[in-house]
Amino acid sequence: MMERVYNPVFVKELKLRFRSFKSFSGLMFYLAVLCVFIVGFLLVTTEFTGRGFFKPDISFIMFAVLSIVQMALVLFITPSLTAGAISSERERQTLPILLTTTQSSTQIIIGKLLSSVAFLVLMLIAGLPLYSLVFLFGGVAPSQVVSIFLFYLVTVLAIGSIGVMFSTITKRTIVAMIATYGSIIFLGGITAFFFFLTIAFHGMTAAVGNSWMSYFWAAINPGALMLTLISPEMGEGLTEVSGVSLPVWVTYLIVYSLIIVFSLTIAIRKLRANMKNNR
Repeated sequence: MMERVYNPVFVKELKLRFRSFKSFSGLMFYLAVLCVFIVGFLLVTTEFTGRGFFKPDISFIMFAVLSIVQMALVLFITPSLTAGAISSERERQTLPILLTTTQSSTQIIIGKLLSSVAFLVLMLIAGLPLYSLVFLFGGVAPSQVVSIFLFYLVTVLAIGSIGVMFSTITKRTIVAMIATYGSIIFLGGITAFFFFLTIAFHGMTAAVGNSWMSYFWAAINPGALMLTLISPEMGEGLTEVSGVSLPVWVTYLIVYSLIIVFSLTIAIRKLRANMKNNR
């Protein structure tokens, strides 16, 4: 049983990543950005005197902005960790050696993905003590923090899978990284533009019924889902605007699960595309 679960590629990549000084310097930079934001927010709120009151509603604002900043940092870092998973092996000319081992294509791709996701999960866990300040001042429920971190995990897996896919089908790491960042721009920016465009079109035509397209564009947008998780009133407002009562997180989970499966399937099939015997 242990032989089936054990993944040598995952173990090797995990050891190399966590022994690298670059990884821990990136973690230090990530925490430093969050610390600077929190300290600056507290100083501005207390008017730089340290004697001002910090009300629960202000604590909620800090939690919302901190979650958005953390999401932006995670989306910015993820392509740099996953877009070179296979292409870097090809550039170092070590990919043929890796393919001649007894490891299957699935083990190689999953091992590369999980090693990158493990480091990103470490970053999220390292930021938990900073979130504890929110509970110190009140205004935020623990369930909101749990839902936010589950949202991070699903998003990281999806973006990481896209990065590994582009890293497999392209020959250069820089090309895979650009394509992955382009996917993030589409999911985060273009979908928001289409959402407002469909809402405006639906209003101008005075159409009767549900605006399914506006709901769909909002449901696959990471920022829109985060807003509904932070503030349930946002979800109710989206329901009123689109006329669709299905929770946004359900559609988000379905779509991003399909993205993960599709991206990993393409990566696994294309890894040995030029070999006679695919594994």
